[in-house]
Amino acid sequence: MRDRRYNIDLGRHLAQCDGNYLRLTRLMPELSRRGSAAKHGDGATRLFRMLFGDRSSAVQVEVEDRSRYTSLATLTMPGGHGIAALSMKVRLYHDTQSAEVVEFQGQRRFEPVYAYPNPKMRQPDEKAQVNRFLADFLNACLRHGIAEQPAAMMGS
Repeated sequence: MRDRRYNIDLGRHLAQCDGNYLRLTRLMPELSRRGSAAKHGDGATRLFRMLFGDRSSAVQVEVEDRSRYTSLATLTMPGGHGIAALSMKVRLYHDTQSAEVVEFQGQRRFEPVYAYPNPKMRQPDEKAQVNRFLADFLNACLRHGIAEQPAAMMGS
């Protein structure tokens, strides 16, 4: 009988995280800027309106922390009218141009692989799933999101 345990595909995971970095920096170019801690008013928050048929919801991307090599961004969307609330924290690694989910709906510290069943009933590939969800969500924002404020150009 074959061993059917889940094994992480490291190449696929890294490609997903690299793609997420590109998507996030397209939505919010200020994220790729390295530097000191983020401050409100320096482009550290971006608001979008997502359209879901005849309904819409606000999406906020906020830079919580910024250092020379990493940033921590929070993506939130309130729930209501049949739309589920969303809360994610994403760590961006500027030196490798990669981004991965570090918190999803209040749950933190995703292991690459989980035995199943486990106490939190996480799927064997939970970490891969939340990063794929981030990619799908960012693609939806890029395709269907409407910025609620104009993008500010640096130095203007």
